[in-house]
Amino acid sequence: MTWPDVPKGPLHPPEVNPRLDGFKPADEQIREDFWLAIGINQDMLMPLAEHHTPDLSDSYYVLHDRSATYGHPGDPQILALHLRRDLGAETFDFECTGFPLAAMAQSWLIHRGCPAELIGLDPALGTAPADEATRALETRLMADGDHYALGYSYTRDDPNDMVTVAALRALDEQSPSPSAFRVLVKEVDLDAWTHTTREGGFATVEEALQWCDDRLSGKAGPLPPVKPTAPLSLPVSPPNTTVRPPGRSR
Repeated sequence: MTWPDVPKGPLHPPEVNPRLDGFKPADEQIREDFWLAIGINQDMLMPLAEHHTPDLSDSYYVLHDRSATYGHPGDPQILALHLRRDLGAETFDFECTGFPLAAMAQSWLIHRGCPAELIGLDPALGTAPADEATRALETRLMADGDHYALGYSYTRDDPNDMVTVAALRALDEQSPSPSAFRVLVKEVDLDAWTHTTREGGFATVEEALQWCDDRLSGKAGPLPPVKPTAPLSLPVSPPNTTVRPPGRSR
């Protein structure tokens, strides 16, 4: 991810182009929703990845919301946007949701019809995976889609400690208790311009959230190992509720 006010990355980050010339919203609710989600902040949305079908009926974007750093502390800074155009009626509608990690946004788009091989992140616009473990985990996050749901996340863009933590819960009640909850942590090294992503397994939501809280306060121990019987997956749709760590003020 490219972050604001850091020493590397493009001097003039590209802005998202929704390619809607000649198209109008399908109804007034879509007009209002699109303005609030995308239009009002379009100049601050940088496309980390995008794909358009040959006939332009669908467009898929992974976006970095550069304005999020000035908003509510900890809010996700990645948006997944799926634009659908009715070529005959010359109208459009859309889906858009926020995620803490780009791989989650990629997974969401893939499960809405975007070919996985065509929604890779632009390497010029963010840090590179630091190791094979990071590449493998992010590839797995992209590929899976219906076993775990995001419950909590916090994104910190302090140059001295750029970190994102995300807690996920098992949707399958048969999941084994040692890894019924997962924590993902992404840490950015600005000197090397790389990042690592790791995962840990927890038996309870309280343990998962406590580890996140400890990591953000600088006192977390190592992530406990995952003991899966099924691949780590992400939600097809984001949950309607968010679980907050006990005692956290944001």
